[in-house]
Formats: sequence, structure tokens, C-alpha cells
Amino acid sequence: MKIKREDIRNIAIIAHVDHGKTTLVDQMLKQSGVFRENQQVAERVMDSGDIERERGITILAKNTGVQYGDVHINIIDTPGHADFGGEVERVLKMVDGVILLVDAFEGPMPQTRFVLRKALELGHRAIVCINKIDRPDARPAEVVDECLDLMIDLDASEDQLDCPFLFASARKGICSTSMDEPGTDLKPLFEAILNYVPCPEGDPDEPLQLLVSTIDYNDYVGRIGIGRVERGTIRRGMMAIRSAFGAEGETRAPERINTLYTFQGLNRIECESATVGEIVAVSGMPDINIGDTMCPPERVEPLPFVKVSEPTVAVTFSVNDSPFAGREGKYVTSRHLRARLMRELQTDVSLRVEDGSTTDSFRVCGRGELHLTVLIETMRRQGYEFQVSKPEVLFKEIDGVKCEPIERLVADVPEEYAGAVIEKIGRRKGVMENMSGRGRVRLEFLVPARGLFGYRSEFLTDTRGEGIMSSVFEDYEPYKGDIATRNFGSLVAFETGEALTYGLFYAQDRGEMFVVPGDKVYAGMLVGANTRPGDIELNVCKAKHLTSIRNAAGAEDAMRLRPVRPMTLERALDFIDDDELVEITPKHIRMRKKILDSTARYRSKR
Repeated sequence: MKIKREDIRNIAIIAHVDHGKTTLVDQMLKQSGVFRENQQVAERVMDSGDIERERGITILAKNTGVQYGDVHINIIDTPGHADFGGEVERVLKMVDGVILLVDAFEGPMPQTRFVLRKALELGHRAIVCINKIDRPDARPAEVVDECLDLMIDLDASEDQLDCPFLFASARKGICSTSMDEPGTDLKPLFEAILNYVPCPEGDPDEPLQLLVSTIDYNDYVGRIGIGRVERGTIRRGMMAIRSAFGAEGETRAPERINTLYTFQGLNRIECESATVGEIVAVSGMPDINIGDTMCPPERVEPLPFVKVSEPTVAVTFSVNDSPFAGREGKYVTSRHLRARLMRELQTDVSLRVEDGSTTDSFRVCGRGELHLTVLIETMRRQGYEFQVSKPEVLFKEIDGVKCEPIERLVADVPEEYAGAVIEKIGRRKGVMENMSGRGRVRLEFLVPARGLFGYRSEFLTDTRGEGIMSSVFEDYEPYKGDIATRNFGSLVAFETGEALTYGLFYAQDRGEMFVVPGDKVYAGMLVGANTRPGDIELNVCKAKHLTSIRNAAGAEDAMRLRPVRPMTLERALDFIDDDELVEITPKHIRMRKKILDSTARYRSKR
């Protein structure tokens, strides 16, 4: 017999990047009594990864749970960046409703549209929370109208449109039902969850169905599957079969569930059993995958899993073959590289890995540049050494026509810089769809994904660092033609050795340098950016030979080198051309030519 679990609510917090999701979860945890009164708690406590903390973004969806009165609320904190939309898509299968967080000044942004559309398609109801109402430039009334317009535009049902609007400051931990009253705590939000989010339903006496939506890993117990009990009851020690939808004919042996966990605050609590509507973590199945359904051996009925959006950007990973290869990395072979990429596939449903054109290369496809750079940075910190190519978009043939991915770009810029942005996007085959505002202007474009490669740094320069831009995949459209992006060449090292002040001083007039005195360089390595088109070979290792005659004024001591910007991974990928690579090691990020020998390089261009 079907029952309603009035004691459980399952929700996900969805929003555009930097609209305050993780900060809101922090306050919900604090106000529900998860932490002791005197406990020291870091900001954005859910962002546990090093890269997440450094960049201030959520990369992986996180599960937590709070107790409000007699109700246990399972909360999933989701990423806000478009490149990690795959994380959002799959975890929405675990919940019954969402909290849509919208910045009180920025309003609905591209990723807001994406995540809300996915939630509405699954039939979820949304609690709209207008955040950052304490901003001096907040415009909550207009943002409410924009949210309603967006929901209508996304074909929301009448029930979905009849949603509560709350006004909050996540940083202060306050919320209210009126934009004129600031509120004192998050009680209105908790009450809205209880009153508006449907409670889970199901038959606890039927055979078990548990759909795995997330995979975690622990050194002691191995892979941990996280999912929601859709039907029946799961118990520790019971035997179950994993089955994927569409692969019902596969015969798998039953496996024992060793440990069962529920979520309470930041901890996983062991339990003996769980039933309909509960979100649990399961260990004991070494090969468990996202999309698997756990069923009893006597009745195997897998559930359909959400179709995740396809990758749009590809990068080639290959074994490092530079003269400095193997000096720093712990894992340097193609076998190590393959094993690591295959392991990533098990937890990242948006990623795709294919064999490359050579035996020691792999083509890795993801949702965007950020998606791939986070993977590269993670592998680098784990001791991997490899090299990557320039990112390229994945074309698609639709009805015999070559099509390319188009991004919806939204840019908020001061009015005086709008002209420069429009001009640059126009050169990159972008089409402006909308322009609104005074003083600070919002520009909306449809632009090919390849047109945005390397544009972010230009955008920040053109807007003097005051502009904000974000984009999300829109659709595939016919190929827009060639885009001229890089109008300068590279400065290439002539010989292997150590960069010296004397050589760099005379080289810096050619353009911007990437190396400083003392850096090790090799022939074919990029040491700077040429101010003009075309590559120039330079000898940055050149030293001043000693003579019996010294300059009267000590000219060598007077040599002043210009400051060098640190070469980040994103900057390196934006800079390189088709005939160049980025060398990734645990300690260094270098750029190089694919063909290091200058004679062979010139011959290849003929």
C-alpha cells in the first residue's frame, strides 16, 4: 500500500553561479542546530574540495540533511556553473522540489534558465528565493516579475506558477515573505519547504527500487552509491542486483550491501534500514555506477535515468614528451593516463573519453572549458604529468548540415564599455538579442562556443575589470564561418638552458614575456607573446661575456625587467594556437610547440 512520508522532504538548491546557494546551506545547517554553539565553522562549509575553496565555486553536488521539528529535510547543494550542469541534471532525480535562488540585482541569468527548465521538466515545484536583498542596488520587485516571465516562457504548469516568493540575505541568515520586512531568521524558508514541497510517496512493502544518482569514493570501503529509495525497504546485509535501464537482459550476480548510511548535517550516520523517500549511501558493491537501480534478485525492475546533455568541447590529452618529461610527475605513462580518465568517467556523467589519433593520446570531451580545466588541475595535483591541446568545439551534422554549439551569453557592463563588447562579440560571429538598462547595461548574445575561447581575458580588459559575463549552451545552429581570434604570434626559445636577465632584457622589447631569470627553458618552448603576427625564435639563455673593459655606469646592473603575469592553466589554454600544447606537471605549467625542432617546424608549414 502506498504511503506518504510526512516526516521527510527532499529538496535541491539550484541557481546561477555566485547567487548564494552554498552560503544559504551554511545558514540552514547553523539554524537547524547541526553545529555546537561554540563550534568553529568555515564559510561555505559544503565546498570541501581544495579547488572549490580556491575558486569560490561548487563543482560537485553535495548531500546534507537537517532536522526541523519532526521533519528530516534532505538538502542537495548543486553547482551553479553551466559546465557542471550534468551534476544538477542527475541529482534532480533524487528530490521532490527545488529552491530557486536568484540574485536581487542580477535577476535570472543563463544558468538560472537551464536549471529551472530541468526542474520543471521533471515536474518539480519551486520555492523562489530572492537573495541578497541587502544589496544597495537590489531590485526585488523587478526580479520577481522576471522570474515569473521566465517560468511562463519555460511552459510551467499552473501548480508550478503558483509558487511562494521569499526574500532573503543568505549571508545574514534571514528570510521573510515580504520584500519590505527584513526577517530575523530562516524560519519562513523552512515553513515553505514543509508546506509547499511534496512529501515522498511509495509502497514500503513492495520489492526494493533504489536509483543511484551520485558516486562517492572512500579509501577504506571503496565506491559508495548515493540515491533515493523509490520503492520498498533497503536493509544492511541484504542481497541486491544492480541493473541499468535498457540492459535488463544482462545477468549480474547478487551483491551484499555491507553498510547503509543516512545524511545528518555534514556526517553520514550508519543505519540498519531505510524505506521510501529516504536518501541513503550504500557501500559493498565495488562496480556500482551512476544510473544503476538496486533491486532484489527475485524482481529486477530498473528505473529510467535522466538523459544528460552532450559534451560540446574537446581537448586531447597525451603523454608528456618534452625534454623535461618525467622530472616531477608520479604518473607519466599512457597506462596511468588511461586508468585515471576511465576512473573519472565513473563519477562524471557529462564527460566522454575516446582514443586519440596516436596510441598515447586520448580525446576528452566535456561541457566547457571550466569543466575540462578543473579535471586537468585535479589530475595535476594528484601527481599526473601530461600535455593537452587547444580546446576545440564538437560539430554535429543535423539533416546533412554541419552545425556547431551556440552559447547564450549575458554580459553586465558599465554603459561606456558596451560598445567595445558589442564590437568584439560581433567579430566572433555573435548576434545581439537584447540590450537593457542605463548606467549599467545588460547585453544578451547568441554566439558560437568557439567564439568564446580566449575571450574572457579580453572582456575583463575591455571593461576595466568591472564587467560580469556568463554563458550557457543554447542549441546547435549551422556553421557560422571562420572566426579570426588570435592576431599575434609566439616568442619561442631557441635553445635549452636557464633564462638569464641579459637575454630576457633584450627579448622583452619583442612582446610580453612568460618566464623570469632562473626559469628552465627548452628549445621549442613558448617564452612570451609576440606583439605582431608570426612566431619569433629568441635566445633567452644568452649571457653577457666577461671582458677586460666594464661599462662605466654599470649598464648590466641597470637592466630592468618588466613584471611577468603568472601563467595559469586557463590563461595557457586561451593563449595556445593549433600547433601548440600546454605541458602540465605537478609544479609547472609550460607552453610549447608540438614540433620542438625549428627546422622540422618550418618544413611542416610548407
